[in-house]
Amino acid sequence: MSTSPAPDAATNTPEFSVSEITSAIKKTLEQRFDHVRIRGEVTEFMAARSGHLYMSLKDENAKIRAVCWKGVAARMRFRPEDGLEVVATGKLTNYGPRSEYQLVIDSLEPAGAGALMALLEERRKKLADEGLFDVSRKQPIPFLPKVIGVVTSPTGAVIRDILHRLADRFPRHVLLWPVQVQGEAAAGQVAAAIEGFNALPAGGPVPRPDVLIVGRGGGSLEDLWAFNEEVVVRAAAASEIPLISAVGHETDTTLIDFASDQRAPTPTAAAEMAVPVRDDLLYQISTLDHRLGQGLRRAMDERSARLQGLERALPSLNELMGLRQQRFDDVSGRLPRALTSNTQSHRQKLADTAAGLRPALFRNRLEEAGRRLMDRGERLRPAIDRQHEQAQQKLEATARLLDSLSYQGVLDRGFAVIRDTDDKVLTAAKHVKPGLALSLEFKDGRAAAVAGGSKRPKSSGKTDSEQGSLL
Repeated sequence: MSTSPAPDAATNTPEFSVSEITSAIKKTLEQRFDHVRIRGEVTEFMAARSGHLYMSLKDENAKIRAVCWKGVAARMRFRPEDGLEVVATGKLTNYGPRSEYQLVIDSLEPAGAGALMALLEERRKKLADEGLFDVSRKQPIPFLPKVIGVVTSPTGAVIRDILHRLADRFPRHVLLWPVQVQGEAAAGQVAAAIEGFNALPAGGPVPRPDVLIVGRGGGSLEDLWAFNEEVVVRAAAASEIPLISAVGHETDTTLIDFASDQRAPTPTAAAEMAVPVRDDLLYQISTLDHRLGQGLRRAMDERSARLQGLERALPSLNELMGLRQQRFDDVSGRLPRALTSNTQSHRQKLADTAAGLRPALFRNRLEEAGRRLMDRGERLRPAIDRQHEQAQQKLEATARLLDSLSYQGVLDRGFAVIRDTDDKVLTAAKHVKPGLALSLEFKDGRAAAVAGGSKRPKSSGKTDSEQGSLL
């Protein structure tokens, strides 16, 4: 401190301000505890939007606040959680606004592999109880995918191994989604990549993969911890595209292996699972083609031999056709005689029938039918006359009714029908405008007129010139 506090005259004890004493405590803590390792159980863990991590470390008797800045958190090989026992390395300092001391973490590691294994087993049981690892959820891997999506680091050996193995076995179109495969951000990027591939529309500008490979090389439990995170496991379980997990070496096991549709011991093995061997397929097709040709030839030979055997059992053509040909010759020899006999028989029958047909007999029958028709007409004539008379009377009555209803009768009494130029009858004075051409129909014909003034005279004493005229 640059200045010493003024002593109290009565007690001779230095006097400090709050900021001064806080700064002194901070300096003392940082000098005395500038590098410490603290073992404890994580509690009150919180990841801020800024990327900083806040937590407390506790044991059975005490608790201390701790903070891990964003840069350090990004380099962590695993993500801390409540209940995980860890060993934190850093320095103690004082946080003045709350007057409490805290540990600024420089590195954080689990307190032995046993702690991580216990956390891993607890998480595995939890996700298994939710059904994320059920065999019924797993999808078959397509036999020969057109597009393969790979989620891994773009700079690691994994992508090179996969591409090399695919080129050897059966070259396919590969889409790489680059992600971090270790560290704080790895889990979120891997989950986002799986979800991103699934979000690609079929037939879009970027082809949708038929199968996914999620992989990375081997490492320690902490190195592979991103693939044990819930966000990755849930994304793998929800993937609609069949997914092959290829994380670590053959002895390494992560939770994504349980959620994937198929687990590969290595990334190279994942490429082998994704596609068959092209040369093997060509050889198999060639073998099948050869076997098919042999089978067809063998089948033809067998059927030819069978046909020859059946042919030997059949009678000769002369045996089959000789008797029928003899019968045909016999029948064809008798056919002219039968036709002549049949014609003579029908001719005789026609002559016998014609002998019974006489013109006088037809005339008698025709005259008899005419007399019956005349008799029937005589009986029907009175009825027809009555119907005609009734119809005539009805017609006359209708004509009289029409005459009584016709407007011609009204014209006979001195009335007239007024029409306009369209021959439309005008029935009201409001339809007549001055100067309108009119047609007046009387009982003996029509006369033309033009409408004059339309004002009605106020008294009968006025002259015709003061009143309107139709003529």
